[in-house]
Amino acid sequence: MSLRLLAPSHAKAVQDAGLRSLLVLLVLPHFLPLRASAETSYPLVVPGYEITFPRDEGSHPDYRIEWWYVTGQLDDATSKVKAPRGFQVTFFRVRTGLAADNPSSFAPRQVLFAHAAFADPTDGKLRHAQRSARTGFDLAYAREGQLDVKLDDWSIRQVGPGRYVVAVHGEDFGLDLMLAATQPPLLQGERGFSRKGPDPRAASYYYSLPQLSVSGEVNVGGSTRKVSGQAWFDHEWSSDYVDESALGWDWLGVNMTDGGALMAFRMRDRQGGERWAGGTMRSPSPALRAASPVGAGESKITGAGEVQTFGPAAVHWASLQSWRSPRTGVTYPVQWRVQVGDRRYRVEPLLLDAELDSRPTTGILYWEGPIRLIDEATGQEAGRGYLELTGYGGKVDF
Repeated sequence: MSLRLLAPSHAKAVQDAGLRSLLVLLVLPHFLPLRASAETSYPLVVPGYEITFPRDEGSHPDYRIEWWYVTGQLDDATSKVKAPRGFQVTFFRVRTGLAADNPSSFAPRQVLFAHAAFADPTDGKLRHAQRSARTGFDLAYAREGQLDVKLDDWSIRQVGPGRYVVAVHGEDFGLDLMLAATQPPLLQGERGFSRKGPDPRAASYYYSLPQLSVSGEVNVGGSTRKVSGQAWFDHEWSSDYVDESALGWDWLGVNMTDGGALMAFRMRDRQGGERWAGGTMRSPSPALRAASPVGAGESKITGAGEVQTFGPAAVHWASLQSWRSPRTGVTYPVQWRVQVGDRRYRVEPLLLDAELDSRPTTGILYWEGPIRLIDEATGQEAGRGYLELTGYGGKVDF
């Protein structure tokens, strides 16, 4: 039985001049003058909300910001060079606080942004693209009740239980992928309530779908390749994600080689120190170990193992190597030692130049690329996934 949001009447008045100014610049030149509210109330993220599926896979338009995020590593059977390629697709929805009382269909009450990237370690290139539009006219939308997000010809949508289709097409690459769940959703934090700082108001509702089976096609430079692999899906929604004292965050999501899953993050303060941290580890269940491989496009959910949740005292990040962008001059720590509980891992990037300049849409620079995880106790590869680094080129105002 689903629970309603506790204390739904409580709302936080959020004023975000930086994000609001960005949205004004993006949307107002295209429409009639609109009046922005001086203050907009958004619902708080609080403990006790029960995430249910498929309802909560869809949009939550009352909240200030929301994103659907897929990363993965793909194998190309036709390539002479056997190396995994990485991909990332993210759709953002923002409630702007603008024109709330304007009945016009052109009023930019909700805005969508989308980022996509294809990382190829064989040629050292990160190909990326981005889109933005206000919702409306069936050209850009984020549906409620089930995952279905579209921005022009980019989309991510659910097509059946545990099955999702992703389609994005940039100038020099395209992705047409089928994602199939092999495990139940992984609720992050306290049953989906994920704190992001000492102030409990800085939080999100957050769940993941690790160990997704991927099949489909990638087009690079006019050449289409059949690919397969594994992916990690995140969905978060919040009204106050980054508190005033936080500069940005470091995050990783890893599909472990034994069938388990690892997520770890830390929020950094303005001096670069650790303001908050957290993590979740799911171990493989006996059913997962015994399960037969999942075929292309097939969703076969076998169950899940024990889940451990870790707080700030149990998650530690230590930088081992940095890379400086030749375009922006921003330095990113791209190799790490990450400790989660009593386990220590080394994070190794598969591609150094994975900087994404999203200033035309979300206003930030960030690094996001494929990694492999090394268990320092054994020296063996423990998993593969993605690393995200934000706030190294300026504060993130999400």
